[in-house]
Amino acid sequence: MPFAALASSHPSPAGQGSMRGLLGLTASVLVALACTPALAADHSWMSDKALVDAAKKEGTVAIWSSINEDEQNPQIAAFTDATGIKVDYIRGADAPLMSRMAIEKRAGKESWDDFQIQAVHSVPKEWLMQFTPSEAAALLPQARDPDKRYYGTYLVFHTPAYNTTKVKKEDLPKSYEDFAKHPEWKGHIALDYTDRDWYAGFIQGMGEAKGGKIMAEIVDKLEPTLYKGHLALARALGSGEYWLNLNNYLNLVLNVKLAKDPVDWWILEPVVTSMGEIGINAKAPHPNAAKLLANFLISGEAQQMRTKWGRIPSRPDIESNPPGILKAFEGKKTITPHLSPADDQKWQKEFNKVFKAQG
Repeated sequence: MPFAALASSHPSPAGQGSMRGLLGLTASVLVALACTPALAADHSWMSDKALVDAAKKEGTVAIWSSINEDEQNPQIAAFTDATGIKVDYIRGADAPLMSRMAIEKRAGKESWDDFQIQAVHSVPKEWLMQFTPSEAAALLPQARDPDKRYYGTYLVFHTPAYNTTKVKKEDLPKSYEDFAKHPEWKGHIALDYTDRDWYAGFIQGMGEAKGGKIMAEIVDKLEPTLYKGHLALARALGSGEYWLNLNNYLNLVLNVKLAKDPVDWWILEPVVTSMGEIGINAKAPHPNAAKLLANFLISGEAQQMRTKWGRIPSRPDIESNPPGILKAFEGKKTITPHLSPADDQKWQKEFNKVFKAQG
């Protein structure tokens, strides 16, 4: 199934693509939300009996994840209910988790089995096990690493968002340049302090000179606040603490919208995209349980469950909640900036400079 927006795990230098072709996904090939019970009863991710038996013998598995507790705990419970395997869940932001991983490596310690963040592709490949989960065949092509070291668990679209009680839909910017035309929003706009991948993609898509000028004007005119935590940022938008998010993860805005807070989103180009990813420690203490948990997390059962919180599936057989999210991005210019560890640091420093981060 073509999915030109995210192109591949090895994008062109600009990382550019089009959502055209993605929307060859018709209603007839999408599983409706009402199908959740059938998916739960199926447990197709447990089809490899030998793997299941070996995983049960290990009895436990450790996952380090950036997913918030409200979403991760129900998935862990579903996995444990089906297998009897205990899950040790360590939650943190991408950077701290990767730093902790590096410290353990230097100490010759290996306590983690599965790793679930948006930048698993940035982990040194020799640290990640090559594996082919049975559920991977159902993923969109770009959600399957050609080197078989990680797989996409959900899609992420980076979009601006607004509080519908504070900003009128007809006043929304038609382009990023338009933000600076609204001085009345000064002090009422925010973004996450780690949004260097969004900034990198924006600059790649707009060009360094033009993109840099646009962002400099936004910072000068609106003085956006740097907020800690994408979900907290979405909730701050819903409470009215901020009127607009210059950028946030669409799935988290949907999460807050599904909770009936007065928020909505819109699309500005270029659209920066990324993906939640799952990988396994090449020296996993519990390799079989790690494989089984990873297979579960990319399964239709788990991805269907995640739509409850607005996560956008990386499988074409699972519909988004609300339906039609992928359709909305058809034909839009998109950028997928897969950053190396060195590039990641470079872009964070540039982001800090442009948005005047303190400390």
